[in-house]
Amino acid sequence: MQLEDYFEFLTPEDIRIKGTRVGIEHILYKYIHRGQTPEAIAQKFRTVTMAQVYATILYYLENPKTVGKYVGDWLEYCLKAEAEYDRNPSPFVLKMRQLKEQNNKSQQLNRVHCFSNIPLAQRSPLSSIF
Repeated sequence: MQLEDYFEFLTPEDIRIKGTRVGIEHILYKYIHRGQTPEAIAQKFRTVTMAQVYATILYYLENPKTVGKYVGDWLEYCLKAEAEYDRNPSPFVLKMRQLKEQNNKSQQLNRVHCFSNIPLAQRSPLSSIF
């Protein structure tokens, strides 16, 4: 079996592990940037075998410039997409943020209200000294 037989080359920007929907960039990110072992990576991706993880790493080691650029381009795309999403969140995200803020305010008011019901002598740890 040739090393390339482990992969599906859908486009130059989309290389997947054959028989899965997992792109090689996900395996290599964990290996290169997170320093995870092949065993730890295989546990994270249930549809990927240990042999496929090792094949992906070997493919990178045998083609460091090409595959390194592939992963670098993917990371750059992800960072740009994340920044764009942060600048223009969806209506759902805006609503969730609003609900979270309301929930936080409500919890703060509840704490103040609960604290105000405690007699003054019990509020301060120093009250027993005086």
